[in-house]
Formats: sequence, structure tokens, C-alpha cells
Amino acid sequence: MSSPPKPEVGVGVFLLKGNKVLLGRRRTAVGRGTFALPGGHLEFGESFEDCAAREVKEETGLDITGIEYVTVTNNVLSEPKPVQLIAVLMRAALAETNQMPINLEPEKCDGWDWYDWNDLPNPLFGPLETAIQQGLNPFILN
Repeated sequence: MSSPPKPEVGVGVFLLKGNKVLLGRRRTAVGRGTFALPGGHLEFGESFEDCAAREVKEETGLDITGIEYVTVTNNVLSEPKPVQLIAVLMRAALAETNQMPINLEPEKCDGWDWYDWNDLPNPLFGPLETAIQQGLNPFILN
């Protein structure tokens, strides 16, 4: 008999450039075909800031700065397998503005592009959609 599903903690990063945010279309089973922030699973003992910097670098090759906490979402997804995803959402900027994202994990993402915050693509990955529905705007400082 298998054990019940356990919550998973992920860190997503609102990487901001002008009025745009970096998004990629997911290829993984969870959220396949949705647009998501760069990010991934929090490793044991890792800070949110370190996870944000590591995941952005691993997925896009970009160096980031000014990493700060924005919010947390709690999503229970049923497909393709039940998972409760606790997403810690961070905000950051490019360490050097002339950097271009590279798709370093093509098996997980179709590619990265900058999207105007007022004209985001659809469908959005659950945690990102939840944050927006809760009124989050990563361009407004708390």
C-alpha cells in the first residue's frame, strides 16, 4: 500500500524587467502546457533566496539580484497525481540587464520569454494563477 501524498515546497521567482515578467511553458507532468515562473523544489536546509537564485540559474542561465519574499500560495492539484504544492513566490531583477534567458532544461520547459504583466499568456500554472487571483502584483512593493 502506498503512503498518502505529502505537501511539496517549491520556490517561484517573479523575474522583473521593465513591466515584463519571465515565464516559460511547462513540459512536466504537473502543470503541462501552462505558463510558469522559473523555480523549483526547495532543498533541505536551503533558504528561499538561495533556492530562487539556484533555480533561476539552473533553468535560464541568468544571474539575479535583489531577491525578496512576495507571498506564498497553497494549491492542491489532482492531475496527473495528487499533489499539494506550497509555492513560496519571490521577486528579483537581473544582475546585469543585458542577460538573455537560455532554455537549459528543454525536457521541462518549451522556452523562456518576457511577457507584459497586463497581457499574460494562458493558461497559467496553478500557483501563479492563485497569486494573481489573490490580487498580487509583483511590481508593487509591499
